[in-house]
Amino acid sequence: MTVRFLVSGRVQGVHFRAATREQALRLRLSGHARNLDDGRVEVLAAGEAQAVEALAQWLEDGPPAARVAGVERCAHAGPAPEEGFATF
Repeated sequence: MTVRFLVSGRVQGVHFRAATREQALRLRLSGHARNLDDGRVEVLAAGEAQAVEALAQWLEDGPPAARVAGVERCAHAGPAPEEGFATF
């Protein structure tokens, strides 16, 4: 399962990407977290459905310094985990 999340709020400059990476690696997910020009963070997560759902829940709050205003979930039509991402 591969899902793209767009996280808005105070999510840049607060260790959000690094903390997301740590969570994703714990859950054995691959993908990425990157800042977007509009202030959001894009998270692309690929792996077992249960692990992706666990990350989705975590994204609702993020790390302590973040203030998540919203998480938009989009189905991703990109590469399957085994084809596209070696790690997070």
